[in-house]
Amino acid sequence: MKAIPNMKQRFVLLFSVLFSTMLSAQSPAVFNVDVAHPGADISPSMWGIFFEDINMGADGGLYSELVKNRSFEFNKPLMGWKEVKKDPASGSILIENRQEKNAANPRFAHVTSHAPKGEYGLVNEGFRGMGLKKDLIYDFSVWTGTTTGNLVLHAELLNAAGEVIGAASLVPVVSNGWNKQTVSLQCRETEPKGSLRIWFAGNGSTDVDMISLFPTDTWKNRPGGLRGDLVQLLADMKPGFMRFPGGCIVEGHDLSVRYQWKKTIGPVEERTAIINRWNYEFAHRPTPDYYQSFGLGFFEYFQMCEDMGAEPLPILNCGMACQFNTSEVVPLDQLDPYVQDALDLIEFANGDATTAGGKLRAQLGHPAPFGMELLGVGNEQWGEQYVERFEVFQKAIKSKYPEIRLVSSAGPGSEGEQFRYLSKAMAGLGADIVDEHYYQKPEWFLQNAGRYDAYDRNGPKIFAGEYAAQSDRVVSMENKNNWRCALAEAAFMTGLERNADLVRLASYAPLMAHVDGWQWKPDMIWMDNLRSFGTPNYYVQKMYSTNRGDRILPVTYKNTPATGQDSLYASAAFDKTTNEAIVKIVNASGKQQPAEIMLAGAGKLNAAAKITLLQSNNLELENSLDQPMRLAPVEQTATVKAGKLSTVLAPYSFAVFRIKLK
Repeated sequence: MKAIPNMKQRFVLLFSVLFSTMLSAQSPAVFNVDVAHPGADISPSMWGIFFEDINMGADGGLYSELVKNRSFEFNKPLMGWKEVKKDPASGSILIENRQEKNAANPRFAHVTSHAPKGEYGLVNEGFRGMGLKKDLIYDFSVWTGTTTGNLVLHAELLNAAGEVIGAASLVPVVSNGWNKQTVSLQCRETEPKGSLRIWFAGNGSTDVDMISLFPTDTWKNRPGGLRGDLVQLLADMKPGFMRFPGGCIVEGHDLSVRYQWKKTIGPVEERTAIINRWNYEFAHRPTPDYYQSFGLGFFEYFQMCEDMGAEPLPILNCGMACQFNTSEVVPLDQLDPYVQDALDLIEFANGDATTAGGKLRAQLGHPAPFGMELLGVGNEQWGEQYVERFEVFQKAIKSKYPEIRLVSSAGPGSEGEQFRYLSKAMAGLGADIVDEHYYQKPEWFLQNAGRYDAYDRNGPKIFAGEYAAQSDRVVSMENKNNWRCALAEAAFMTGLERNADLVRLASYAPLMAHVDGWQWKPDMIWMDNLRSFGTPNYYVQKMYSTNRGDRILPVTYKNTPATGQDSLYASAAFDKTTNEAIVKIVNASGKQQPAEIMLAGAGKLNAAAKITLLQSNNLELENSLDQPMRLAPVEQTATVKAGKLSTVLAPYSFAVFRIKLK
C-alpha cells in the first residue's frame, strides 16, 4: 500500500519543487573570458609572503632554538632562567660583562658549584614553554670558558610537571679559553610546555655562555635551523617572493635598535642580540621577554627564499626610525653608512667570489650568487624627509647597480594627504615600485576591487605590500581570521590580478603569530610550540599563488569587469606551462548563483575542468589548532561543453576554475 505524505512532507516536497523551478528559471551569471586576446604578463613573483619578527614569529617561532635568553643578553640577564638549589651553599651564579672585549656577545655566566650530588642548577622556561616530541633527538650545546675543579654538567628535558623525560651529561673542559661542547638527548614523551634543566655535579666553577637546545627535525634537517612545519606551510604556497625582515623592526623604535643586516650573519655566537621593538609597542599586549637573537639572519633569509623558489626582497633602514615612535632621523650629510649598507648587501647577495661581499657569502657556505633583483628602501616612512633620503639611496644604487629595482614607501595608509603626496613624489622621482599598505574593514576590500583599474600606467609599479581585512579595527585585540575577512580579501585580489600589468607584487601581513605570544591580530598562520595551522586567509593566498598564470585574460560580466555587480568578482589568467585558462570567481552574497564561463577564441577544450573551492555559509568561521582544516579548499570537477562551463556559484564562495585547452 502506498504511503500518503503527511502535511509536513507535502510542504517540503512542494517547497523543493518551487525552489528547483525558481533556480532553473534564474538567469545564469555569464562571465566572458577572451582567451584569444591575452593581456599583459603577470609577474612570476606576483603572489608572495611578508615576514616580520612580530608575534614571536622568529625567536620562539620560525627559528627552532628552544632556549630563551641563551646568552644572558636580555636587559634582565637572567630573564627566562631560574636558579634551583637545595641550600644557599650549594652554588651560585654571577653574570659577567666583557663589554668592549666582546661587544657582540658581552655577557656570560660564571657558575660556582659545591654540589657533589647535583644540588645546584638552572632551569630555562623556553618561549612560553618548550615543545618537545616523543622519540625525537635534541641537540644540546654550551660554550664553557675558564673551568676549575671536577664539574660534570648535566642537561635534562623536563615535562610540565618537572619530571625528567630526557637526559645527558658532559664534563666542562678545563681551559683558559672558550670551547663549544655538544651532546644529544632523546625525549621520552611529547610535551607542549616543557623546559630545560642544567645542573652541576662536583666542586668547582666554570664560565658558560650560549646555552642552546635544538630539535633535529628542522627544515631540511639543518642543524640549528628553522622549524619544519612552519617553513612547509610557506613552501606549500609556492611564493613568488619573500619580503624580510619587516616591517617596523627595520625602523626600530629609535635608530639604536634598527635592524642592521651585517650584525645578523656569521657564527650565531657573534651576532648581536637586541630588544625587539614589539617588546613594548602596545600597552595592551606587553611582551617584556621579546628580543631578537638574530639566529634567523640575512643569510638564513636568503637561503629560505632559495629553498622555496621565492625571489628575495630585503628591506633596509633608510636613516629613519619609526615615525609613530621617535621620528628620529640621520642628517643627510651622515647618511653614507646607511647607503653603503645597501650597496654592500647587493654585493653580498650577487657578487662573485672576487668581491668582498661575494667572498663573505662563499665563506658562509654559498659560493653561488643569490640573484637578488629587488631591494626596499625604508618601510612605512612618509613626508619630505623620506623623499629626500630615498633620492640619495636611489642615486647611489642606480649608478652602481641599475638592474636593481627599488621598492619605495607610500606611507602607512592607502589614502589621505600623506599618501597622495608620496605617490606624486615617487612618480616624480621615477621610482620603480611603490609599496602600498591597507589594513581596512572587509567592506573596504569589497568596495575597492576596482582600485587599480584607473591608475596611471605611466607611473611606478605597485607593491601591495601589507594588507589584511580587520574584522573589528586596526590594532584591536578582537580582530579575527574569519571567513568574512578572507572572502573580502579574495574579492579584492581579483582586482590585483586583473591589473597585474601595474600591480607586480602582493603579500598579506602579518605572516605568523604564536597563540601565547602575539601582539597583533589578524595573522595568516598561527602556532603553538608543537602545532600550526593556516587560516582561511592563508588558503585564499595559497589559491592565488598556486594558480598564478603567466598572462592576464580579459574577463567581463555584463560587459564590464566584475568588481562587485550582484556581489560577484572575477579575474582570469592563462598558464602557458599547463595550457590552461584559470578563472577566479568570488560570490560574496548569501545566495547561490547559476553561472556560465564562456571562453571565446579558445578552440577545443578538455571536457573536464578542475575546480578548487573555498566556501562556508558561516562568515564567522575560523580555523584553530584543534580544527586546523575546519575551512580548507576542496577539489571538484566540472564539465565543459561547446566552449562553455556551466556551474553554480555557492553562497559566500571563492572558486578557481582550471580549464585546459587542447
